[in-house]
Amino acid sequence: MAFPYMEAVVGFMILMYIFETYLDLRQHSALKLPTLPKTLEGVISQEKFEKSRDYSLDKSHFHFFHEFVTILMDSAILFYGVLPWFWKKSEEFVVLTGLNAENEILHTLAFLAGVMVWSQITDLPFSLYSTFVIEARHGFNKQTLLLFFRDLFKGICLAVILGPPIVSAIIIIVQKGGPYLAIYLWGFMFVLSIVMMTLYPILIAPLFNKFTPLPEGELREKIEKLASSLKFPLKKLFVVDGSTRSSHSNAYMYGFFKNKRIVLYDTLIQQCKNNEEIVAVIAHELGHWKLNHTMYSFIAVQILTLLQFGGYTLVRNSSDLFRSFGFDTQPVLIGLILFQHTVIPLQHLVSFALNLVSRSFEFQADAFAKKLGYASPLRSGLVKLQEENLSSMNTDPWYSAYHYSHPPLVERLAALDTPDKKAD
Repeated sequence: MAFPYMEAVVGFMILMYIFETYLDLRQHSALKLPTLPKTLEGVISQEKFEKSRDYSLDKSHFHFFHEFVTILMDSAILFYGVLPWFWKKSEEFVVLTGLNAENEILHTLAFLAGVMVWSQITDLPFSLYSTFVIEARHGFNKQTLLLFFRDLFKGICLAVILGPPIVSAIIIIVQKGGPYLAIYLWGFMFVLSIVMMTLYPILIAPLFNKFTPLPEGELREKIEKLASSLKFPLKKLFVVDGSTRSSHSNAYMYGFFKNKRIVLYDTLIQQCKNNEEIVAVIAHELGHWKLNHTMYSFIAVQILTLLQFGGYTLVRNSSDLFRSFGFDTQPVLIGLILFQHTVIPLQHLVSFALNLVSRSFEFQADAFAKKLGYASPLRSGLVKLQEENLSSMNTDPWYSAYHYSHPPLVERLAALDTPDKKAD
C-alpha cells in the first residue's frame, strides 16, 4: 500500500497551524498586558507604550484572520486536487495558444503564470488592508495607491523577465543531471545567488527606491572613521528614501570582498537625532561583518540547499509521491513543489535552529559594539528604534524563542547591562 503523502502533509500543516496559533494566543495575551516590563520602566514613555500595544494588537488580530484563511486555502488546494487540475488546465492553455504542450518548459511557464495571477488576486486584499488600514492607522504608511500598484507592477515585470530563464535552466538541469543532479542544481543556485546579490543593489533596488550618497558632515565622518578603524572596505555610503513608503527605519550593509556598501534609511536619520546612536547601530552591523556572521550564515544556507537537493533526487522519481497528490505524470517543477511540502516538518526544525543561531549572533554584535565603546549610544539607539517603530514591548518567551531571529529589546538591554554590573 502506497504511503499517503498528501494526507500526511495536510495533517501536519493543520497540526502546525494549531501549534502556532497557540503561540500566537500566548503572544496576544502578552501584548494585552497594561504595563511595561520592569526593564523598560522609565526608559519607554507610557504614551509610546500604549501606541505600541495598540499597533501590535491590531497586527495580531489581522494575523489571526490571515493565517486562518491561508490554512483553509492551502489545505483545500492540496486535499481537493487543485494542483493537478490546474496543471492540466495550463496544458490546455498551451494548446490554445498554438504551442507545443509536450514541451515541459512551456507547460511549466503557463502553470506558473496562472499561479502568479492566483497569488496576486488572493494576496492583494491582505496587502492593501495591511498597508492602507493598519499601517496608515498607526502613522507608518507613506505611500499612495498609485505608488503601491506601481511597485506591484514592477515586481510582476521582474518576475516575468527573470522567471522563465531560471525555471527553464532548472528543468534542463533536472532532465539531464543524472547521478550528479544535486550538485548541478546546487551549483546553479549558488551562481544564481551570487549574481542576484551583485545585481540586485545595482539594477533592481533602484527601481523601487532612490539611493543617494550620505551628505558630507559629522555623521559621514564618524561612520567612515569607524569603518576605517575596523579595516572595513567601505566604498559607498548611501541614504535610501524609505520614507516614501513607510516611517519604519533600518540600516544594512552589503557587497562582496573589497566592495562594501552601507545603506541608512532616511527615517533612521530623522528619528535618531543623536549621530552617536546611528554610529552605534552601524557598529553593531559591522560587528556582524567582523565576526564573520554573514559568511557563516551564507555557508549554512548553501549546505542546507545542497542537502535539500540531495533529498529531492531521492524522491523525484517516486510515482507514489506524485499519485498521492493526484498527478499521473512527474513534471520537474511539480516534483520540487511536492518535495518541499513533504519536508515541511524538517524545515520548521531547521528554521527554529537558525533563529537560535541568529539570536546568538545579535548578542555577539551588540557585545562587539560595546567593546568599541558604543554601549550607551547603542542602548539609547535600540530604545529609540523600538519606540519609533512601535515594536512589541511585552513578548511571550515561547513565541519569541520560536519566531524571533532577533532577541527582544528587554533581553538585549539586559545583555548590554550585565558586563557593567559585573565590572562594578
